[in-house]
Amino acid sequence: MSTTAVLRSEWIKMRSVRSVAGSLTAVLVVTLAITLLAFSTVGQSEADNVDAEPVFDAFYALNFGQIAAISFGATALSSEFLNGALRISLAAVPRRNLFYAAKIALVGAPALVVGLVTSFSAFLVGQLFMGKYAIGLGEPGALRAAFGGGIYLALMALFAAGLTVLLRSAVAVLSLLIPFVLIVSFVVGDVAGGAAQYLPDRAGQLVLHQNPGGSLGPWGGLAVTAAWAAAALLAGWWAIRRRDA
Repeated sequence: MSTTAVLRSEWIKMRSVRSVAGSLTAVLVVTLAITLLAFSTVGQSEADNVDAEPVFDAFYALNFGQIAAISFGATALSSEFLNGALRISLAAVPRRNLFYAAKIALVGAPALVVGLVTSFSAFLVGQLFMGKYAIGLGEPGALRAAFGGGIYLALMALFAAGLTVLLRSAVAVLSLLIPFVLIVSFVVGDVAGGAAQYLPDRAGQLVLHQNPGGSLGPWGGLAVTAAWAAAALLAGWWAIRRRDA
């Protein structure tokens, strides 16, 4: 099969699985829902705190959107490991490199598009409720954070996708990553100090800060998250090439 044919067939497969389409849609829906709830209720009162970070706080809901992004990356690949589906896929596309590259491309591209839409939408919608505390994309660091937030969501989806191929289970990946980004990362951060900035979620979220601390900087932090995603994708590539279907 040609590259175009493989991409088309894999896209059809992904669209036909409700959990995959649903988790991708949830990236936007969940983020906007949390944004509306948070900013319409406590947005202005929180903005009046001395510790408030207007730019970073504008992307608060991405903490929940990233869970949907991780779910999308995991479910997009996990269906291949159910009921012998991978054997059928590799019979149709025996070139494993091409098959894997097509799967990853069809995770990364939609995740990036939806991630960017989600990031910009969360920022703009949230500011509608901020009154005199509202900021625009012209605020220093805001435009960079909006772009970086979308890239961050896509990288987390790719990170989950690579781990899913390695572990052959979306349940295992979700059981590892979701508690990690919601709980473990904060606990480790309190103990590890500056080393915590190299964790995949903490590093990537540096791009959301107007003036990020530490030695990495906003784009350096995003590069660290990209390195984590690349490592997971390489591990998945090794697994798909070396293991039996």
